[in-house]
Amino acid sequence: MSDHVTSEAAPQRRSWLMVLPLIVFLGLAALFWFRLGDGDPSFIPSALIGHPAPQTRLPPLQGLTNNGVQVPGLDPAAFQGKVTLVNVWASWCVPCHDEAPLLAALAKDTRFQMIGINYKDAPDNARRFLGRYGNPFTSVGVDGNGRAAIEWGVYGVPETFVIGRDGKIAYKLVGPITSDNINRVLMAEIDKAVKAAKAGG
Repeated sequence: MSDHVTSEAAPQRRSWLMVLPLIVFLGLAALFWFRLGDGDPSFIPSALIGHPAPQTRLPPLQGLTNNGVQVPGLDPAAFQGKVTLVNVWASWCVPCHDEAPLLAALAKDTRFQMIGINYKDAPDNARRFLGRYGNPFTSVGVDGNGRAAIEWGVYGVPETFVIGRDGKIAYKLVGPITSDNINRVLMAEIDKAVKAAKAGG
């Protein structure tokens, strides 16, 4: 009798052990989903949100000019006192080509400034890229070795950050700006930062 019970219990234990990893996976997936807030796949929590933007100085993209004047590189002092959109891009990045016209449209909004970080790119290619689509940036810093991207916690290009007037990172968009997320997500975050700046006087 006891042998019969034991032989029945063994397959039940094996079945339970086979299902357990699936249960754990589903639990972790659900936790990750809820941690994303609204479930937006372009939003990945960043440890830098709420903290000052990295104080990384980057040299300018040589030969990139505006009305004959060299466009400056990245100076962290530029983040203070003005809402800023920081876009990490490269000419070799296919999604960057797709989002370029949207960046050009965003640049017309005078409530904030736009700064570019050119990631591991050839200068000639980067200049051609901006020549083709137009330069939406007030300054472009060159991150030739990728060190700045590490300090910014970049997962891959393109990525876009919203910096508040206090110089702190308010939002991070992973992946390209698209016609779907530009108003639904990005502009909503920019509006929040602009309103916070006005409220702060």
